[in-house]
Amino acid sequence: MNEEALTHLSRSDPVLAGLIRAVGPGRLEPEEAAHPFEMLARAIAHQQLNGTAANTILRRLTESCGKGAFPTPQQLLAARTETLRAAGFSFAKVAALKDLAAKTLEAGVPDVAALRELEDEEIIERLTQVRGIGRWTVEMLLMFRLGRADVLPVDDFGVRSGFRLAYGLTRPPHPKAIAAWGERWRPFRTTAAWYLWRAVELKRAGKLPAPAERIRLPRIKRRRGKKGRRGASPRARSALRAASLRRGAASSARPRRSGARSGSRPRRAPRSRAPGSRR
Repeated sequence: MNEEALTHLSRSDPVLAGLIRAVGPGRLEPEEAAHPFEMLARAIAHQQLNGTAANTILRRLTESCGKGAFPTPQQLLAARTETLRAAGFSFAKVAALKDLAAKTLEAGVPDVAALRELEDEEIIERLTQVRGIGRWTVEMLLMFRLGRADVLPVDDFGVRSGFRLAYGLTRPPHPKAIAAWGERWRPFRTTAAWYLWRAVELKRAGKLPAPAERIRLPRIKRRRGKKGRRGASPRARSALRAASLRRGAASSARPRRSGARSGSRPRRAPRSRAPGSRR
């Protein structure tokens, strides 16, 4: 790890300083891969699966489409849906892989050299245009493939769990609260995230230090829907529509007075007058 990063994090955050002392200097080196296409394709395979199952699917993909090597975008795009399904990919993942391959061939997914010229948010904006690729996946690419120093994946389960354990909280904080607290870690938030992951490991080993101080995270205002149908859930809106239809049906079933106009008061009968009286 960068000594400058460890010094900055230790000075700006006493809790993180204790975590750094417990873990010691770590190593976070970028992975080597031929193209971001491969890392993103592997990320799609791992979605909602454990590592063993995902690796089995990727091995089948390599054997069936890549002839022993990881398939190229051309090979993946030419592969039949039945072949990819037989390897273990769902229909949704097949569609995501096809879209990834097509966008790679269209230069929508640039190579590493081109990505290094872009800012983090530009890369996130560009790669999340691929079907099935979300912000978290691109953040992992930024951290472990491009070696970006200031990435904080606040939606990552390990980061949220590590934050809760390291700071002695009763439950994982809201991602926006972590983002606000993490402003003090700039420009080394990638290193901070790495140590939060280690906090989970220390807890399992019974070596996690007690937090140096108790913190109070900023309160996050939760958005509330407007009253009435616009703010209601789809199920609630459906119930409201059904109730409205029932009311309308009940109203139409009521007997009306003869000669009465809909929505108007009934006319009164004219008074009878005695003969010879004045009007």
